[in-house]
Amino acid sequence: MSNPKAPADPVETPSIDARLVRKLADILKDTGLSEIEVEHAGLKIRVARELTVAAQATYVQAPAAAPVYASAPAAAAPAAEAAPPAPVAHAGEAVKSPMVGTVYLSPQPGADAFIKVGDTVSAGQTLLIVEAMKTMNPISAPKAGKIIEILVADAQPVEFGEPLVIVE
Repeated sequence: MSNPKAPADPVETPSIDARLVRKLADILKDTGLSEIEVEHAGLKIRVARELTVAAQATYVQAPAAAPVYASAPAAAAPAAEAAPPAPVAHAGEAVKSPMVGTVYLSPQPGADAFIKVGDTVSAGQTLLIVEAMKTMNPISAPKAGKIIEILVADAQPVEFGEPLVIVE
């Protein structure tokens, strides 16, 4: 008599090496990648990390409406319907961000800023850096002049076309 054998597993699952997964996770962390995938001897491992981008909240407080009394004339408009104030016009030329990224005012952490309000700059001089996709992009002065205002803070996210600096 023969002993019946249990049916063989048609797909043999190789064991997952936890050390390999940890090494792959370390590679993600060290390189800044969001995912990595390797395949070897029929084993495919994909390690991914979730990147969260914090949205910068902007809060605008609406002006309080003036109380309307029964004796007030019907033609009087409440203060809340008044036109919003016009944007402040800056004397000089605005240097705008050519891309979406993060602005840095100095060449490296702890170093002096490229410029300060009141500095005189020459055309082509680096005013600040915008980092986009791990690439540092120097933003140069379009003309010679005086720095009137710096409109951004160090390590602040910026949008395409956002004014960064005013040069007079």
